[in-house]
Amino acid sequence: MTANQYSLLAALIFVLVAVLQMVRAVTGLPITVGQTSIPTWASWLACGVAVVLAWLGYAASRG
Repeated sequence: MTANQYSLLAALIFVLVAVLQMVRAVTGLPITVGQTSIPTWASWLACGVAVVLAWLGYAASRG
């Protein structure tokens, strides 16, 4: 696997993570870890971070 292919694969994985986080935030699905409830805004934040990482991976695969 070349570095460009690896970067593109990473970008696709981060796109999937971003979509899943967005779906969770829009639908308001509750997530509880132990006794701690994860707020919806955390999914929006995680979605934004995943989008940035996906963009960086895509840009790295093109250059």
